Amino acid sequence: MKLIHLISGGDVGGAKTHVHTLLQGLSQTENVRLVCFTDGPFAQEAAALGIPTQVLTGRLRRIVRTLRDEIRREGYALVHCHGARANLVGSLLKKKTGVPVVTTVHSDYRLDYMGRPLAAMTYGVINRIALRRLDDWIGVSDVTAQMLVERGFDPNRVFTIVNGVPFDDRTPKQSRGDFLRGYGIEPDAETVVFGIAARINPVKDMETLIRAFAETVKACPAARLIIAGDGEQRAFLEELAKQLCPQGTVVFAGWLEDTDSFYAAIDVNMLTSLSEGLPYALPEGGRWSCATIASRVGGIPSLIEHENTGLLFTPKDVETLSKHMIRLAKDAELRRELGQRLYEKTKRGFSVEATVALQKKIYGTILRRHALALEGRRSGTLICGAYGKGNSGDDAILSAITAQLRRLEPDMPVYVTSRTPRQTARDLRIGAYYTFNMFGIHRRMKKTALYLSGGGSLIQDATSSRSLWYYLGSIRSAKKRGNKVMMFSCSVGPVRRKANRRRAGKTINRWVDSITLRDESSIAELRGMGVRDVPIRVTADMAFLMDPAEPAALSAYLRDCGVKEDGSYLLVAPRPWQEAKRHIEDFAAAARHAHKTHGLTPILFAMEPDRDRAICAQIAQQLEGVPSLTLEAPENAALALGLMRHVRAVLGMRLHSLIFAASQGTPVVGVAYDPKVSGFFDYLGQDSFCTLPECTAARLIELLDKALSRGSSFAEQAAKLRTLAEENCRVAAELLKS
Repeated sequence: MKLIHLISGGDVGGAKTHVHTLLQGLSQTENVRLVCFTDGPFAQEAAALGIPTQVLTGRLRRIVRTLRDEIRREGYALVHCHGARANLVGSLLKKKTGVPVVTTVHSDYRLDYMGRPLAAMTYGVINRIALRRLDDWIGVSDVTAQMLVERGFDPNRVFTIVNGVPFDDRTPKQSRGDFLRGYGIEPDAETVVFGIAARINPVKDMETLIRAFAETVKACPAARLIIAGDGEQRAFLEELAKQLCPQGTVVFAGWLEDTDSFYAAIDVNMLTSLSEGLPYALPEGGRWSCATIASRVGGIPSLIEHENTGLLFTPKDVETLSKHMIRLAKDAELRRELGQRLYEKTKRGFSVEATVALQKKIYGTILRRHALALEGRRSGTLICGAYGKGNSGDDAILSAITAQLRRLEPDMPVYVTSRTPRQTARDLRIGAYYTFNMFGIHRRMKKTALYLSGGGSLIQDATSSRSLWYYLGSIRSAKKRGNKVMMFSCSVGPVRRKANRRRAGKTINRWVDSITLRDESSIAELRGMGVRDVPIRVTADMAFLMDPAEPAALSAYLRDCGVKEDGSYLLVAPRPWQEAKRHIEDFAAAARHAHKTHGLTPILFAMEPDRDRAICAQIAQQLEGVPSLTLEAPENAALALGLMRHVRAVLGMRLHSLIFAASQGTPVVGVAYDPKVSGFFDYLGQDSFCTLPECTAARLIELLDKALSRGSSFAEQAAKLRTLAEENCRVAAELLKS
C-alpha cells in the first residue's frame, strides 16, 4: 500500500508525536511518504526516525501541481492529511488525482485559531470548506468523531483512532533528581511535582491551572509546577505566576525533547483544556504511571475515569481543580493507585501497535469502498422504519440491526430514515435521512444495494392508511431504483380496509424479494392479502441479539436510579391505550401482591417517557405505602436491557419491554392490547398473558405467580430465539450476494 501523508510541518505537541509514531509504525510494512510544507524540527525529526520525508515549499499552485504529478507517477493509493494547510491541498488534489483523500482531525477545528480572530476568519473558514470536500475523516477520539457526525459529516465515513504510545522501553535518560535540578527544583521526600506538557495557548487554559496551583501551594508548600511548552500566552502566564505563586514554585521549561524524563519525574500529570480530542499527553503520562487530573472535555473521559484512572473537573472550575491537586499532593498512596490503574488501561488500549493496526484497517475499508465506486457497483443498505420517534425500543432494534449487518460486512455503509436524523446519526453512527426527505432518500436508493423495510410493524393500517401507503410506496421506489428489497424481522397487520389489503398484497408480490417475520400470525395475514410469490421465513425479533451494558456502566446506572444491585424487583411497563386507564388499580394490585408475596419492589417504567409518564405516576399513587421507584427508559438501550436482566420479572403492555426482558431470559407477563403482543407470546412459547378486556387483578396475580415459578423456561427459550434472530441477517446477506 503506497500512502502519502501531508502536514504543514510546524506542528508540535500531541499532533507531532501522533504523526511521527504512526508513520514510523506504518513504514515497517507499507510504502509511506511524509510531505511537509515547512522545513524545520518536525521534518528533521521524522527523517531521523526513518520516515521517508520530503519538504515541499513555495506557492500553493506549485505544491498542488508537484504532488499531483508525483501521485500519478508513483501510483499512490491514498492521500492522508493532517491540519488545515494539508486539508486545503488535499481538497485540491482530490479531483486532480482520483485517489481517496482522508484527514485526521486532532481537535475541534473551530477552535484551532482561538484568540486569533483574523486567522479564524481566513485560515479557519478555508479549513472548514476544505474539510467538507474530503472523502473520509478520522477523529483521534470517539468524542472528536461524534463532533464530526453532529456537524453533518457522513457517519459511515467517520472513523476513530487513538493516540498510541510505545511500551517497549521505560528507561528515562535522566533520573528524577537530575531532571528536576536541571530546572531549579531541589527535590526531597515531601516534594510533589505537578506537570503539564502542551502548547501555551488559550485552548489549553493554563490560567486556570496556575490559579489552582496558587491555592495548592498555600496548603502544600512543597508542591511544584512545571509547564513544558511554548506559545502566545507564555509571557502572560509567567507574569500571572509571579503575582500569585511563591518564587521558584512554578517553572516554565519551554519545549522538551526529552519527554520521557519529564513524565518519569513528575508526580501528577495535568491537563486543563477547554477542548480536546484525546490528547497524546494523557496516554503518554499513563505510560509512566502518572496520576492524572484533567478537564472533562472531548475524549478525555474515555481514558480518565473519575476516581478510577484519574480525577476530572469541569473546565475553568478553579475551586474543584485546586481541591483535586491538594488531595493528591497530600496522598501518595492515592497517586500510586491512580497511576497504576491508568498504566494498565493505557497499555491495553493505547499501544502503538494497536494504533497502527487500526489505521491499516481503516485504510483497507476506504480503499475497498473506493474500488467499488470506481467500478460503478452499488454499496450499502438503506433501512426504512419507524425510527427517531422517541421510542427507545424501536431505536434499540435499529442498533441491533446495524450491528449485525456490520458483522456480516464490516465495510457496509448503513443509512436509515428517521424523524430525528441528526440524533439518530449521532447515537448510532449511521447515515440518516429525514423520513419525508424523499429527494435525499431516492438519491441514496440509487447507490445502495439493499433496502430493508421493517424492524417493526409497518404493514398495518391501525394507526393510519397514510402510514401504510408510505411504506408500500418506499418499497416500490427502492426496487425501481435497483435495490434488492427485504421486509426484515417484522410483524404484519392488522390491515383492515379491503382496498389497503389489495394494495399491500399487490405491492409485496411485485416488489419484495424476501420476507422474514417475527411471529407466525403474520404469515396468515400475508396469505390473506394474497402474497404467494415471495419467500417467507419466520425468525425472531432482532432485539434477541442485543447485548446489555457492561457491568461497570450498568452498576453506575443502577446506582444513579436508586436501584440496589442486591435488590429484588418487579418492573411494570404500562402504556395509555384506550381503556387501559380502567385497569390502573389492577396493575397496582399485582404490584402490591409481588411485594407482599415475593418480596419484589415495583419499578414503574416509562418505556416511552412522554406517553407513559402519566400512567406510571397514576399506578404509583395506588400502591398505598408499598416502596416503589419510577424510572424513564434511558437513551442507551444497553442500560435498559441490563435493567431488564437485573429484575426478577416484567409485567408489561409495551411490546418492547416484553421483548427486551424475554431476550435476557427474564420471566414476562403481558397485557395484550394488540394482536402483535399475543403473537409475541405465541412464538415465545409462553401463555403468561391476557388480553386487555380479560385484565383483572386476580388474573394478573395468577399469571405473575406462574411466570415466576417457571423462570428457567424463559431463559431456555431466549437462547433458541437468539439463534433464530440471526437468520434475519443471513437472509439479507444472501440477497446481497445474489
